[in-house]
Amino acid sequence: MTQQAGPFAFIGTNDLVAMTRGRALPLADINFTTGVGWVPADLAVTAMGGVAEGNPFGALGDLRLVPDKSTEVVFAGLRGGLPVHMFIADQVRLDGQPWECCPRTQLKNAVAKLKDLHGLELSVAFEHEFIVTRNDGVPMTGHPMAFDSMREVEPFGSELAKAFASAGIPLENWLPEYGAGQFEYTTPPADPLTAADRAVITKDLARDVAARHDMRASFAPLPHPTGVGNGLHIHFSLRRDGKPASYDSDGLGRMTREFQSAAAGILEHARGLLAITAPSQISFLRLTPHRWSAGGVCVGDQNREALLRICPIPAGSDPEKMFNLEYRAADATANPWLTMAAMIYAMVDGLDRGLTLDGIVEGEVEESGAPMLPATLDEAIDALKGDAIMNSWFAADLMATHIGIRATEKAAVAELDDAAKCALYATLY
Repeated sequence: MTQQAGPFAFIGTNDLVAMTRGRALPLADINFTTGVGWVPADLAVTAMGGVAEGNPFGALGDLRLVPDKSTEVVFAGLRGGLPVHMFIADQVRLDGQPWECCPRTQLKNAVAKLKDLHGLELSVAFEHEFIVTRNDGVPMTGHPMAFDSMREVEPFGSELAKAFASAGIPLENWLPEYGAGQFEYTTPPADPLTAADRAVITKDLARDVAARHDMRASFAPLPHPTGVGNGLHIHFSLRRDGKPASYDSDGLGRMTREFQSAAAGILEHARGLLAITAPSQISFLRLTPHRWSAGGVCVGDQNREALLRICPIPAGSDPEKMFNLEYRAADATANPWLTMAAMIYAMVDGLDRGLTLDGIVEGEVEESGAPMLPATLDEAIDALKGDAIMNSWFAADLMATHIGIRATEKAAVAELDDAAKCALYATLY
């Protein structure tokens, strides 16, 4: 009598192009101490699938993907298959020591540095925008932000909520957005590692649920140069000893002095940060004025074209608990762990140096005199290369690989116009 095969485990990491990659094995064979084999050059795989030329690893070396048992998520069987148990992993050396190029490890290090140097912690929430399309090619007909759009994709929304619940991930909001077939979901605030892990897992859950209903969920930054873009908005606030530490009714922008310094650190390194938080060859087509995406390097009061937006506080709410800033220049082609690590290191630098804000933008960003974001990814990469402080945050091999990937992807799409580039990335993300 043949024994029925059990479910698989997928031990995965999220790489520098925000793809979840890893190894599968029978769930019964998983080892939470030694994990599974991995290769340093896997970090250099581009969104198009090849390995970035000139990466520092070549064919040498070995690593292990060691699963974090607390991250287990069960994906329902697809097309008659068995469920798959996914575990997020850390990349470690063969002796079990952390690998300095592991993005998840980098986030852990950044969180520890903020705590050790300043006694502060972060509360973080991600907002994902994405577009749902039918596999049969029939376009969505629902109206912007309308009830009919929400109903048109059913049972996708209901099944997505079930998938989140099964994964133990709270779903705070699920809503139709402005673009055709565009939606957004948000999860409640959490510590940075949990929030970033959720950002990895929820994208794969959304894609998986869509596939089960003959649909596709695309998180690409821009489906067409003239279309509506998909952002990844990151809300964050400071905490000290478990208590909110961001709000001061008398402070500039209603921010505590520490939160001002943290925000100023992000502005100080904004140009280089964008090479990490918006790293695709189409990301900067979205990051232009009048797209309701970030345009200016500034803090804006309820201003969706500021890099950092002071979010509104509804009447009757506790401002100390509700007050937060929103980082608006990220998208789903960015690794969530590396994005959060870079933001935290920028905040630590602002706190270390006691940086201050010049002011809060109240009106239109373009009329405020605030410096504008880089116009291209190349400009952002040049800023990253030229920012000695930023380059001290990460291992040289990690930064070299990140930059090498962008050069390889740029060459791969060099002959395409903007519309064709957007169409390609829509198939990848």
